[in-house]
Amino acid sequence: MPRPLLALVLVLLATGASAEDRPSRADLQKALRLYERSVVRVRGPREAGPGVIVGTEGQVLTSVRHVSLEAAQVEYDGRTLPATVVLANGYLKVAVVAAPAGEYPAAPVRVATGSPVGQWLIGIIPGRGKQKERPSSALARKAPAPFFDVDLALPPGSPLFDTQGRLVAVSVQRRGRGCRALPLDVVKQQLATKVAAP
Repeated sequence: MPRPLLALVLVLLATGASAEDRPSRADLQKALRLYERSVVRVRGPREAGPGVIVGTEGQVLTSVRHVSLEAAQVEYDGRTLPATVVLANGYLKVAVVAAPAGEYPAAPVRVATGSPVGQWLIGIIPGRGKQKERPSSALARKAPAPFFDVDLALPPGSPLFDTQGRLVAVSVQRRGRGCRALPLDVVKQQLATKVAAP
């Protein structure tokens, strides 16, 4: 089993879920700090967009739109790094890439079983022009499984955090003034299936 894939599966094993109240200003600021520290730009042959570092060895969760079948680039710390595609799933609209070995500031994760529908989630709305990125929160809403919707205008590949500042999902598609998102437990299942495959 490739080392980056095993490391990511182990990182995603932490679980736990609870109903949460509306995020406080401190919760929003914590999510913004995590975003600024752990979000990178992923570039494929046709498109580029955000991705979030989920493994300290350089594993990045992003949208499948930002990768080719075999490779992508990760823009991190002022450098453009080659990355290997670990997982690319067109149906789920998600990808995981591995940057070169090194130490990276991974976002804390929470892999919860079940849907986050009804829970408050935090996303970072991209700035336009001179506007800065800003944290915002919304309730997760029902969508066709395994997805859920949230009324946050996030580009594909953007992270969604819980009120504790843990990554719980990734935006995979814009939908009107909001986005469709995929919970981390579905990504974990896909990675486990890939690991088990010969």
